[in-house]
Amino acid sequence: MKNTFFKFFLVLAVFFQFELVAEEKNYHKELITDWSRIFPDKNRNAAGPKFFKYVIDKKINYKDFIEFNKLYCGVSGSLIDPGSDSEFLFVKESETNNKICGNYYRCCVPCSCDIMKYSEVQKMKYNFTDGLKEFYVITIKNPCNKSDFPNRVNKDYFCDGKKINSDQVYNLNNRIVIGLLHNGRSCKTDDIDLVKNHQITGRYCDLRNNTPLEELDAGMGDIFIKLAR
Repeated sequence: MKNTFFKFFLVLAVFFQFELVAEEKNYHKELITDWSRIFPDKNRNAAGPKFFKYVIDKKINYKDFIEFNKLYCGVSGSLIDPGSDSEFLFVKESETNNKICGNYYRCCVPCSCDIMKYSEVQKMKYNFTDGLKEFYVITIKNPCNKSDFPNRVNKDYFCDGKKINSDQVYNLNNRIVIGLLHNGRSCKTDDIDLVKNHQITGRYCDLRNNTPLEELDAGMGDIFIKLAR
């Protein structure tokens, strides 16, 4: 009798695990299906903000919003495989300069470094189908006045003249939202030490973030940095 119950619960657990994975894969599939609508010219370079705008404009609940925002990199505009690990890091908050800690889903290691150096976070409130929620988003300043706007990025995605193109990307206090900082919260001392002592967010990012711009050849290279700095 015990063996029968054990097998039943084992089958039930496997079924629910399969359902969760299938659900997550559907988010990914939806992004792939709508790829050409998100990027009409197929240029996704540094265009993570296009993904955020696509997601936030949907009529979805907060859980769906979270799951969609795990599946693209705000720095590169690349899709991320379902089930990928996130990076624990900190980013400066725009209004306070306080360090805000959280998890960032990225396509490759250099993107975490670029987020920490060249972006800022802001609190954002939004009314989803299941109610009003508050969360931290990652932002960059308006790039539309730049004389060296990177030519490999579709400027029309970001800019309407010298203004942010709010039809294409999400404008929050005249900054462009490029993605979500998951589980964002004020950093504790131990959190900061953890980030600074980590092999990637500490040692590697120190090296990358002190490398001259013209010598960068990993990740998006200088493309995102020229856009965000």
